[in-house]
Amino acid sequence: MIERRAVQDGGPPDGGHRANVIEHTTETGRLRLASLRPVERPRLYEQLVQRLLGLVHELQLAPGDRFPPERELATSLDVSRATLRQALVALEVQGVVEVRHGDGTILRAVPPDDAVLDAFRAHERRLPDVIDARMALEVRIAELAALRRTDEDLAEIDAALAFMEEQIRRGDRGLEGDEHFHAAVTRAAHSALLADLMKAIAAPISESRVQSLSQQGRPPRSLRSHRQIAEAIRAGNARGAVRRMRAHIDLVGKVALLEDATRTKP
Repeated sequence: MIERRAVQDGGPPDGGHRANVIEHTTETGRLRLASLRPVERPRLYEQLVQRLLGLVHELQLAPGDRFPPERELATSLDVSRATLRQALVALEVQGVVEVRHGDGTILRAVPPDDAVLDAFRAHERRLPDVIDARMALEVRIAELAALRRTDEDLAEIDAALAFMEEQIRRGDRGLEGDEHFHAAVTRAAHSALLADLMKAIAAPISESRVQSLSQQGRPPRSLRSHRQIAEAIRAGNARGAVRRMRAHIDLVGKVALLEDATRTKP
């Protein structure tokens, strides 16, 4: 004879409950689980971030010290360089490292391992909200910039584009140039309240900027997108500025997850 009874577990975060059905065979007294929640494995980026943090302790690195070269790191950790770059981006977003063109990866801080992973998980959860906020604010800002820009505003936008182009030409990602461009467009909108709202979300925007411009081939694509926005603003084409800024923010939101990165060895 088999008795079936449902045992409620903690359930999903939305407050629901999922029953694990236990079949009890009275003749033998044995329990057989008919359904069992699978054990979640750490994702690839979490495993690699932990290994990189372990390397910090193993090599006794201190803030200001440089990591081994990327190719050497990838070989030592037995991962592809693409995967390694994604893990370094995760650490850079949290301020643990700084990736400098021509100077390698520099350690900036040595926080507890769990704190890094918890912070990046929070960042991942928050990223769609950051993109939503940017879409709501910056699309309207671009529209107003096309209607209100002055010659001085256009000169600042052009200077930001030239700065980002020079950074990319040198092999950098263009982080500062990207920031200057969006700040110049915001000023061109001549809306104090919208400018204040942009300042209020500056930190998460900075995180999304690092993650977006670290994608393969993204800096030149982002620069082209900036130029299209600038052209619409210069022409006083409000509808065009809206369309092009919306497409640009869509591009920013397309970031590869570490677990999707190629695992081909370098």
